[in-house]
Amino acid sequence: MDSIRSLQYFVRAVELGSLSAVAREHGTTQPTVSKVVAALEDSLGVRLLERSTSSLSPTVQGQRFYERSKGVLEDYAEAVADARGETQTASGLLRVNAPVALGQFRLNALVQEFLAQYPGMEIELILNDRMVDLVEEGVDVALRLGSELPPNAIARKIGSSPRWLVASPGYLKSHPKLRQPDDLAAHEVIRFAWLSTGGTVELHNGERSVQVQTHGRYRVNNALAIRESLAMGGGIGLCPAWLVQDLLASRKLTRALPAWQGATQDLNLLYPSRRHQPLRARLFMDFLQARFASVSGEQ
Repeated sequence: MDSIRSLQYFVRAVELGSLSAVAREHGTTQPTVSKVVAALEDSLGVRLLERSTSSLSPTVQGQRFYERSKGVLEDYAEAVADARGETQTASGLLRVNAPVALGQFRLNALVQEFLAQYPGMEIELILNDRMVDLVEEGVDVALRLGSELPPNAIARKIGSSPRWLVASPGYLKSHPKLRQPDDLAAHEVIRFAWLSTGGTVELHNGERSVQVQTHGRYRVNNALAIRESLAMGGGIGLCPAWLVQDLLASRKLTRALPAWQGATQDLNLLYPSRRHQPLRARLFMDFLQARFASVSGEQ
């Protein structure tokens, strides 16, 4: 039995959820893939995959074996590259997850730059605002905003962004003037839904910090919707600079209470294992760290 090929088929079966998909990817037939995986199970004496007419998923033992097998394949690929003198040649598929707004406004362009630099690479970029399970969903690198991370996360901070109060000029002109943080209580504050702090806004001016209880009739779980609502004159929002820098530059938004700002927003890279980081993942993370020395939007 070709052990490396068996592991390759098994790992991709877990990731793709289909033996037929593995066969198409490797240019072979579904019965061949099924036979190889079945032989792997026989040699281990353990059922690795649960099969039905419509789905395929790993067993408990299969999930554990998948996590170890993926690391073995990555080590093998690097050993082959090293033997060939190709240690710094990144190749293969990298699965990346990031928040929607960050992906659209920053990461998408950086991915294109990275791909141009490494022609042998492929990147699958999945944008959503939920905290994904890296191992379960086969994600190699995730970008997360804020300091609230999973307790078992392996994280690397790569940047931070100031957060500013912003609103459209039209909104500020037609509503009570803002002179101090307490004046926010008389305004419509648009914020992210489900914030643990609720409507409490904490601001500082370099000398002191204040907390203001705000009110807003609109809350939404998407940063792009908040950005658009602010530009439409829906209210005031406390936003990271990277999200609204272009609207500030075009004067569609303006800063309110410019002497005050919120706590900075951290940007972290998350990855599933300290030990098994393939070259392509390490190079991508180092690339992002260099580009995201600051995500303030002022680069």
